[in-house]
Amino acid sequence: MDTATPAVTVALHDGTDVVAESTRVDARRHGELLLPAVDRVLKEAGTALDAVTGIVVGVGPGPYTGLRVGLVTAAAFSSALGGVPVHGLCTLDGLAYAAGIDGPFAVATDARRKEVYWARYDDARTRVTGASVDRPADVAERLAGLPVVGAGALLYPDAFPDARGPEHQSAGALAALAAERLAAGGDGFLDPAPMYLRRPDAQVPKNYKVVTPK
Repeated sequence: MDTATPAVTVALHDGTDVVAESTRVDARRHGELLLPAVDRVLKEAGTALDAVTGIVVGVGPGPYTGLRVGLVTAAAFSSALGGVPVHGLCTLDGLAYAAGIDGPFAVATDARRKEVYWARYDDARTRVTGASVDRPADVAERLAGLPVVGAGALLYPDAFPDARGPEHQSAGALAALAAERLAAGGDGFLDPAPMYLRRPDAQVPKNYKVVTPK
């Protein structure tokens, strides 16, 4: 599952193939949409939740509110299922894997505030930079001549003239990438902890008025 972008996306993978997937794009309803999506995917696959042996979750980067929905849900499912492992993956890696580009390219998602979360890849499976958050104009020169995948690229065509899909995250792609890494020995996973890259949008006011009764 992944809720680090506007896409609330869930998939079930049997170790060989994606057997069911659900994706809804709605930046404001992650908490409302995620559990029904899990239920829908399990029903479509004819599988009960207690048959799940592992959980893959996108850890971001992403905005604070949406990102934590997926991570908390993954942790809750792990606990309910007796401690099945939770494997964290960079959300950008899922988009890169889905893009399937052989040569160098980049992935950029919308970070709001006129910024993008981005990383550079040698191929669909190999990220060569850490995830970063920057204004498009500040990274355009570094990514000049490269295809750039994702909603962030499509939002800023002046900075990323070779913008490409997929636009949104796919839990199916994230699960397939995880299955490959597990089959190869289980390396390449991250702790299932949020990758924020910057402070939350919501802040406690520094100078707020204290009202006391007379």
